[in-house]
Amino acid sequence: MIICAGNNENFSFATPMGVGMVETAMNLTRLCLFDKPEFILFVGTAGSYGKHKIFDIVESKTATNIELAFLEKKAYTPLDNVVSTQTDGSKDILVNSSNYISTDAELVKKFLNFGVEIENMEFFSVLRIAQEFDIPAGGVFCVTNYCNEDAHADFLKNHDEAKELLTEHVKNRIQQLTAK
Repeated sequence: MIICAGNNENFSFATPMGVGMVETAMNLTRLCLFDKPEFILFVGTAGSYGKHKIFDIVESKTATNIELAFLEKKAYTPLDNVVSTQTDGSKDILVNSSNYISTDAELVKKFLNFGVEIENMEFFSVLRIAQEFDIPAGGVFCVTNYCNEDAHADFLKNHDEAKELLTEHVKNRIQQLTAK
């Protein structure tokens, strides 16, 4: 099953789950309870902490939930803030999720020290629900912006093209898999 956030991030081949971690968790849980998929692929856009360029396509099976206050040693969590469906032990790109978009270019560089390279609001919820229901899952993202003061304007400017690139990428991957 292919899913996406929804609202203005819809794809003809994906089922929308909601924007942010809470809506996604609620709707994906409901879906898994009543019609458990064999695999979940989340498709969406992402902001880059600096390693990836605009319109790069990034695939991952690992997400974090690290808030900016943690980077400044002003917060902690007793919860496990990393979830992965990666099973082969290879290095994976870490995708951070928060209900907030990062806009401090200097602060987000600290994410790179933890191996976290991009952010997407929903992915942590997707992987956590998939883990709970023992469903293999992954995500594919197109970078729309850098996480800086221009993040929102750049996201808006690049969003339509990013959706087109994601659509093309997913369709090509499906063709590759069905050709085998």
